[in-house]
Amino acid sequence: MSLSKWMLLLGLLAMNLGSKAQSSLPNIVIIYTDDLGYGDVGVYGNTSIATPQMDALAKKGLRFTNAYTTAATCTPSRYSLLTGRYAWRQQGTGVARGNAGLIIDTSMQTLPEMLQSAGYYTSMMGKWHLGLGGTEGPDWNGIIQPGVLESGFHEAFFMPSTNDRVPTVFIENNLVVKLDPADPIQVSYSGKVGNDPTGKDNPELLQMHPSHGHNQTIVNGISRIGFMAGGNAARWRDQDIADTLTARARAFIKRNRDKPFFLYFNPHDVHAPRTPHERFVGKSGHGLRGDALLELDWTVGEIVRAIDEAGIAGQTLVILSSDNGPVVDDGYHDSSVEQLGQHTPWGKLRGGKYSIFEAGTRVPFVAAWPGRVSAGVSDALFSQVDLFASLAALAKGNILPGQAIDSRNALPALLGKDSQGRSHVVINAYTSAIRQGKWKYIHPASGAARIKEVNIETGVHPEPQLYDLESDPGERENLAGRYPEKVKELAGRLAAIREGLFDATPKKP
Repeated sequence: MSLSKWMLLLGLLAMNLGSKAQSSLPNIVIIYTDDLGYGDVGVYGNTSIATPQMDALAKKGLRFTNAYTTAATCTPSRYSLLTGRYAWRQQGTGVARGNAGLIIDTSMQTLPEMLQSAGYYTSMMGKWHLGLGGTEGPDWNGIIQPGVLESGFHEAFFMPSTNDRVPTVFIENNLVVKLDPADPIQVSYSGKVGNDPTGKDNPELLQMHPSHGHNQTIVNGISRIGFMAGGNAARWRDQDIADTLTARARAFIKRNRDKPFFLYFNPHDVHAPRTPHERFVGKSGHGLRGDALLELDWTVGEIVRAIDEAGIAGQTLVILSSDNGPVVDDGYHDSSVEQLGQHTPWGKLRGGKYSIFEAGTRVPFVAAWPGRVSAGVSDALFSQVDLFASLAALAKGNILPGQAIDSRNALPALLGKDSQGRSHVVINAYTSAIRQGKWKYIHPASGAARIKEVNIETGVHPEPQLYDLESDPGERENLAGRYPEKVKELAGRLAAIREGLFDATPKKP
C-alpha cells in the first residue's frame, strides 16, 4: 500500500475515533427561568396552580432542596452562572439597564467557551440581560458587538434585557430581527426620545397600568422602563414571546440532535409584565402571574418533548432552575396580588426577589438525565456558581488559569452521588450572607428593612443575624446573641471570601 493511502487510512481512522469520542459527550440543556419561586412548583409544595411538566421532570430526575443562586436579582445571578465568579467581584454587575454595555469581560473564559473547546455547539436563547456592545452600549441599528456571540455562543436568539425594559425587540446573533433601516431604533434611559406616548403622559392608552415606575414608552399597551422610538416592525407582541422562544429552542434541538450541544434557554416567564398567550389567560385562577406560570410549565414540557422526539433523552442532561426568588407585584397592576389566594410563591421561606432572606436565593433546581442522574430528592448544598466547574468535569473541559475562580466541581452532587454538596454557599442582595451546614449568617448593614413597592423584606438589619435553617427555615428567630462564636466564625469566613483570601483559587475538575 502506498504511503499516501496509508496516510488517508490513518486520517479516516482518526476522524472516526474523534467522532466517537465527541459523540460520547452528553448534551446539556439549562432552562433558566425568571422569578420562579421555591413554592411555585408542585413538587416544592405548590397545590394551587398545576405544574405537571415541571413536576414530571423533577420526578424522573433529582430535585434539590438546598440549591441557591448567588444573588437575589437576575443580572448578577446570570453573570455568576456563565463566568463561575461572584458578581460582586466586578463593578457594574447590578441589575443592568436595557442599553448597558456588555458586562462580561470578553477576555474572561465563559461556560459556553469552555464547552466549545470541549467539542460542544453552543446556543443562547431567551432573556440575556448582561448588556451588549461597548462601554457606550449597543448600536441597535448596526452590528451589535461585543455581545452574546463574543461571550462564547455559536448562535443566539434573544431579548436584550427584560420584557419590562426597552428596546422590545429580538436579536439574532448580532442583529435586531426584522429591523427596517428606514425606521431606526432610538433608546434612552436618561430622557425621552421620539414621539411615542408614555404611560406617565398617556395613561388612557394603557392596557395594563403600572403600580410603580414602569411608566415610560408604551409598547403593545404596556408602559416600560426606558424610552424608545422607531423599530416598529421589529417590536415583539408580548403574548407571543413564549411561543417564539420555545419554537426556536425546539428547532435547535432537532437540528443538532447528531452532535453534542449546549442550550442555554432563558424563558421570560414569570417576570413582569405578565402577558401569557391568550390560551393561558384566566386558566390558573390566580391572576396573570398564575397564568404565566402555566405558560412556563408548558414551555418546559415542550423542551422536554423535543428532546424525547429527537431520541436523545438518554444523552441529554436537563437542568431546570431560576435566576432568583419570586415577586408578586413587580411594577404592574395585573391582578396577581388580588388573586394570589392560598398560593405562596415563596413556600416555607421568608422574603423573595431582592431579599437576603432564603426566598430571595433558594430556588427550584432539578437535574434530569435518564440512566445517569439518580432520581429522587437531594438535600445537598448546591450553588449555581458551581455549574461552570461541574459541567467542565462532565465534559472533560479545560478551565483556564485564573478563570471561574469561585466555581467548584460539584458534579457528584449534581448526579446524585454526593448527598452533602458544598461546605458553604455565599449569597448577595442588599448585604451578604453565608450558609454553612444548618447555619446562616447575614452580615449587618444599613438600609430599608422592606421594599414597600414590592412588599418584600430585604433582610437588612444593623445587627448580625444568625439562623438555624434546619429548625427554622423561615428565619424567624435570630440566634446571633446566643451563639457569638458561630457568628464570629461565619463572619470571618465570609469576610475572607469577599476579600479573596479564602476559597478564591480555581480547582481543576
